[in-house]
Amino acid sequence: MTRIMTKPDKPLLTRDQVAKRLAADLEADWVVNIGIGMPTMAVQYVPPERDVILHSENGIIGMGPPPEREEDIDRDLMSAGKGPVTLIPGGAFVHHADSFSLARGGRLDCAVLGAFQVAANGDLANWKVLGASAGNIGGAMDIAVGARQTFAIMTHLSKDGSAKIVESLTYPPTALGVVTRVYTDMAVLSVTEKGFVLEEVAPGLTAEDVQAACDAELILPDTLCEIAA
Repeated sequence: MTRIMTKPDKPLLTRDQVAKRLAADLEADWVVNIGIGMPTMAVQYVPPERDVILHSENGIIGMGPPPEREEDIDRDLMSAGKGPVTLIPGGAFVHHADSFSLARGGRLDCAVLGAFQVAANGDLANWKVLGASAGNIGGAMDIAVGARQTFAIMTHLSKDGSAKIVESLTYPPTALGVVTRVYTDMAVLSVTEKGFVLEEVAPGLTAEDVQAACDAELILPDTLCEIAA
C-alpha cells in the first residue's frame, strides 16, 4: 500500500537549482556518466575550467552543455536522452560497446542518475514503477554498478505524494547498494552504512520537514547546512 507523505507548504528548489547543487560536487579530473532526464540539466552548471569529463552512454566521451543558439544544434550530436549537446575540445564519439567498456571497466568516477526510489542501504530503482507495463532497464544497471560512486537526482516525492526516500525498495531494483548521495528539491542526503544522513536542506525548510517527506529514518549531523540556491 502506498504511503502518502507530508509535503511542506513552502517553496522547494527548482529542478535547475537541484542540478546546480549536484554539479558543485563533481570534482576536477573526474570521468562522470550523465544519465537521462534530470541528470542532463547538471551539464550546463559544470564550470569548464574544472575539467570534468562527461560521458554519455550512447557513445560520447567529453560531452559539453547544450548549444546556446538554436542554429548551432547538430542533430548528429545528442545525449542519451536525445537532447542537443556539444563536444568539448578533445572529446570523442565512440562505439556503443566501447562506451560500455568504459562503464563496466570501472573507469567512471561517478554516475549521475535519475531515480524513482533510493533505499537506506543505497539500493537504486530507476527504470520501472509498480504496475507499469512499459519500462526497460537499459544501461543503467551496468553504469550504476561500474561507477565508483553514484549520485541520484530526483524530486523528493512522487507525483502522487509517495516517498522516494525509503527504508527498502518497493519498485523493481536497478542496482543494489550503489547510491552514495541523493539530491532532491528538498535536501541533500548521504548514504552511509547506518542509513541516510541529512546533510543540507532547501532554504526555509527544517529537518522535520524533510523527515516528514521520507519513508526512512534520517540521521541528523551536528551541523545542518542550507543549500545555496
